[in-house]
Amino acid sequence: MPNTFSLQQVQAHNSPDSCWVIHNNNVYDMTSFVMDHPGGDDYILDHAGKDITALMKDEITHLHSEGAYEMMHDFLVGTLAVDNAANDNAGLHKRSITPNHADETDETEEDYLKPTDLVADKKSKFLDLSKPLLSQLWYSDFSKAFYLEQVHIPRHLSGPARIFGSPYLEVFTKTPWYVIPIFWIPIVVYNVHRSLETGLSADQVATFFVGGMFLWTLAEYVIHRFLFHLDDLLPDSTALLTAHFLLHGIHHYLPMDRLRLVMPPALGVALAMPLYKLGHTLFSESQAYAVMAGAFFGYILYDMTHYYLHHAKVFKIHFTEMKTYHLAHHYKNYEGGYGITSKIWDRVFNTELKL
Repeated sequence: MPNTFSLQQVQAHNSPDSCWVIHNNNVYDMTSFVMDHPGGDDYILDHAGKDITALMKDEITHLHSEGAYEMMHDFLVGTLAVDNAANDNAGLHKRSITPNHADETDETEEDYLKPTDLVADKKSKFLDLSKPLLSQLWYSDFSKAFYLEQVHIPRHLSGPARIFGSPYLEVFTKTPWYVIPIFWIPIVVYNVHRSLETGLSADQVATFFVGGMFLWTLAEYVIHRFLFHLDDLLPDSTALLTAHFLLHGIHHYLPMDRLRLVMPPALGVALAMPLYKLGHTLFSESQAYAVMAGAFFGYILYDMTHYYLHHAKVFKIHFTEMKTYHLAHHYKNYEGGYGITSKIWDRVFNTELKL
């Protein structure tokens, strides 16, 4: 028999240490992911101990994909006592929390971060999150269609998933956010120094630097759309599906993994080298150094913004909108909304998500 709770019992769980909510007369314990919630901890805490059914029905507040909806089960701790349900939720129809009802019920941001039930997730016959992921994918016979369907259904773990069986290799798959400025800022400084050393004035360096930052916004869009989301053109090959997973698929599969949100420096350098050579082909030597310094600085801001949108209580100006926009890319429609720092190029190329 499921646990039943009175309304007064649920209302008592209204703090960061114990945060419960009610939806369709079911009771959910949200405590474990309050601080990591993509909408900010205050969003959950504002509704702690309350019935969120009406909020979830509000299309203006938020709509969610079936992928987000499927993650809801693991929060369930019981049901609301019948008397309370009748008195306090009149007119609301109780529904089972199953993916089959995704077209009947909308989700709130609380759905994003519930831990995936590892046992239930095995039923998808995709990857076992309790085991190293790379070998499973490498030795699989998944079709391209099945892989793309599954990798874009977000899962969540309380800690980072394991990619390699070897602990030595596993170290290189995890990148804390602060590694990005530590690694790339000296490269920015070096390029600024070289542009001055090879003949540009300070004013000229500043102009080309800003130009490089703007060019990065286009590179950000192109890389995200045409490399990271090479889905339609991806050959039906296990090796290439595995490469796709390592490059970007894992981020959509586990979008809130803190240690796999920013790009490992080795991969960053590999992607930067063609751009660096292109810059030195299109511009003179001194100009290229300044442009690339700006582009690299733009990249730093991009990766920091990406982490910030996923894991911080963001500023209301610009960033609240971009957080909602980027999470829609993960949880609603991954075939649009490729801009992270802005929507400029999504608007230019008609891939802007309409929220």
